[in-house]
Amino acid sequence: MPTLVKICGISTSETLAAAIRSGASHVGFVHFAKSPRHLALGAIAMLRRQVPDHVKAVLLLVNPDAPLLDEAVRIVAPDVVQFHGGESPETLVRFRAETGIEAWRAMAVKDAPSLAEVAAFRGAADRVLLDAPASALPGGNGTRFDWSLLAGWQAPLAWGLAGGLTPANVAEAIRLTGAPLVDTSSGVERSPGIKDVDKIAAFCKATRI
Repeated sequence: MPTLVKICGISTSETLAAAIRSGASHVGFVHFAKSPRHLALGAIAMLRRQVPDHVKAVLLLVNPDAPLLDEAVRIVAPDVVQFHGGESPETLVRFRAETGIEAWRAMAVKDAPSLAEVAAFRGAADRVLLDAPASALPGGNGTRFDWSLLAGWQAPLAWGLAGGLTPANVAEAIRLTGAPLVDTSSGVERSPGIKDVDKIAAFCKATRI
């Protein structure tokens, strides 16, 4: 089965078109003021309308309160909301029940015990994204965790691999981890928050090698 590809932090029509053209299955938009990839909800909604039906639009939020979450869903109408903070399983269960929208949860992996915490989201999240621990930002820092932690890991739910993935290392990452989905942001940028269309194409191509 082909590896699913998410290009996150898209901010322009040009880079959105490049991701779609290159075969991305998911495109991500960030609404988090501290991120260099942050967009206002109205701007995300304009890009979201350019996403074809065969590609899923993912809205990334960090610890949103209920009013923001309601507003974001209403304005953007995402296919997926990616919760990228400390949101609880109960929060995701409630969100899915109230909206019917797919919910993902980013999980920081630093050691085996932190990987074991993924099981708490079985039945709560549609997918977990295994990412490097937060530093300056919750994600998009261009750092990777130790992929050998995933050797022999039995995933309790659908998952994806994030953190430090680039066109140069994504094929190896897939080979070593068996990731069904790979997620990149800074790895396809020429500067923080500015995507590079050639790197997007190279990344997507490398997942198929």
